[in-house]
Amino acid sequence: MFACRLPWWRSSVTCNSWQSGHFLPWDRCQMLNIKGINTTVGQEQQVSMKEKQVLKDLEMQLARRDTEALFQEQPEAGNQYLEDTLLRSYLKTHLPPKILEEVHQDLERFGNRLLTKIQPLSRECELNPPVFRQYDAWGRRVDHIHTCSAWRRMKEISAEEGLIAEAYEKRYSNWSRLYQAVKLYLFSSSSGGFNCPLAMTDGAAKVIESLGIPGSLKNAFDRLTSRDPEKFWTSGQWMTERRGGSDVANGTETVARKQPDGTYCLYGFKWFTSAADSDVTLTLARIADAEGQCTQGSRGLSLFFLRVRDEEGKLNNIQVQRLKDKLGTRQMATAELWLQGARAELISAEGRGVAAISNMLNITRIHNVIGAVASMRRMISLSRDYACKRVAFGKLLKDHPLHMQTIARMEVQVRGAFLLLMEIVRLLGLAETNLASEQEQLLLRLLIPVAKLYTGKQASAVAVEAMESFGGQGYMEDTGLPVILRDTLVLSIWEGTTNILSLDVLRSLAKSQGQVMAVFLSTVQKKLELASGTEDLSPAVQRAREAIGSLRQFLAAAGSERALIMELAARDFSYSLARIYTGRATTAITEPWTLLMEHAARPDASSTDVCAALRWCNQELCPVAVESARGSYRGGAALQDSALVFGTSRL
Repeated sequence: MFACRLPWWRSSVTCNSWQSGHFLPWDRCQMLNIKGINTTVGQEQQVSMKEKQVLKDLEMQLARRDTEALFQEQPEAGNQYLEDTLLRSYLKTHLPPKILEEVHQDLERFGNRLLTKIQPLSRECELNPPVFRQYDAWGRRVDHIHTCSAWRRMKEISAEEGLIAEAYEKRYSNWSRLYQAVKLYLFSSSSGGFNCPLAMTDGAAKVIESLGIPGSLKNAFDRLTSRDPEKFWTSGQWMTERRGGSDVANGTETVARKQPDGTYCLYGFKWFTSAADSDVTLTLARIADAEGQCTQGSRGLSLFFLRVRDEEGKLNNIQVQRLKDKLGTRQMATAELWLQGARAELISAEGRGVAAISNMLNITRIHNVIGAVASMRRMISLSRDYACKRVAFGKLLKDHPLHMQTIARMEVQVRGAFLLLMEIVRLLGLAETNLASEQEQLLLRLLIPVAKLYTGKQASAVAVEAMESFGGQGYMEDTGLPVILRDTLVLSIWEGTTNILSLDVLRSLAKSQGQVMAVFLSTVQKKLELASGTEDLSPAVQRAREAIGSLRQFLAAAGSERALIMELAARDFSYSLARIYTGRATTAITEPWTLLMEHAARPDASSTDVCAALRWCNQELCPVAVESARGSYRGGAALQDSALVFGTSRL
């Protein structure tokens, strides 16, 4: 029998077996007497093919032992509230002390719940998307949309946490809406996509509230704003039809026929209905007259409320054609629906549907901003943690200056976006409690589309950049990172694309006859005056003032071609508003930089706050002026654009 004598010191790498004039390595010597293979070295050549394969497999196992301990540590985030220093400093600065004390305790508790209970449910929602079953085993049509237990639990948690109720109970007066937004911001990236039905639910509640909560809708309003999981309802928003998305005036074909009892039956096809498993919905339709004729255009649209299912759980004369196969937000059931006499209640004045639903659009657009900021914060938090764990080229990623510069640039973006979000919900809270001045109401009307379009673009850019910070791991599905990217990409499409909202910004200017722009500029000037007393911010203040001057010059120079110039410049103009107001530079004119400077001018501001404001203002704050100087909006620019897209032969 072959026996190998191991020296008493473990560090020896050879054994006393001799083969071809050499001692065998210890691991090799050991292998020759493993798994019942008993042979001498001299007989090794006679080992059967089967035994040789066993030896080969064992060699592979030993080779793997040295690499099995090498793995990449998973990036993790802790309590999202406690780790978000910008959020905490903002609340400390703005909230009254008593409210802050209560809010702090609840948010710390909520942060722990997110970490330990809700995030695992989020992953479950991602792994178990909804399934559509059109027929039962006996051929009967059932149109059943099955959602996973985690998705249903998200609905219960939303009620328990008061994620809708908080804004309508008004426990904290004008700060209630801001507090709700903060909870939604923390919840969004861990919600498994449930932030979308919450957006529409909040919007529906807002519409009903704006109508004075009529008696027929009292039960619905109470359920939409309930904290009781057994009573809580979610709402859909069925607007998109086959002929159009944002163009509801010309794209809506659904017809409403009045019934003897005063209700209506709706007939039509809804092309894109998010959260099709919701309890109720608001939708637009055209009321047919006695001859069956309908008024076309936006003046023919009225707003209706309907229950999706009856008390027995049967669909309300609705057929589900299919679930959409989407790039992202796969956790949520998005369906094509046939309305075949769905019973509904008219809740707007006839022909005033678009005006009535505008409140819903404002709320859902704010929710879109919340989702954008939350996704950016989530990706950056994970990138930051990973930089403290991952070793490359002999040192941690956090010790590579270029890597940290990249994350820092993303951090500046999310800081600006966060402060812009907080500004909007602060103004909304004032408006909802009748405390907003006329100027603040005008500013809110302008900032909602500006913030939505800008942060939607920001979120996609930050998500792509942050994914790169994880290297190849960022591209792996089971890390959960691609889900964040996919879900983020829809944020520039939901509730109006970038171009649609840019044109909406122009409408707000035209409708107010210039008052909105005047309020915007005066507000920015005031914020700059506050920041000018801080010496460290003087470069940022100077750049901001230059940007305002450039913006004024652009508006004054539009001249006789103003309509065409403003349409071509709409996107750059909106970007400038966003960057200016926020306190950072982007491709539109906004307030980001002023908000960042205002935050950095606080007596207890940190060096990080100052740095963020300075870096934000290092961007081109007024891209519309730059493009205008280049002639991008004049001299047949529209024809040149078409030539580039289609080729001169198409002109």
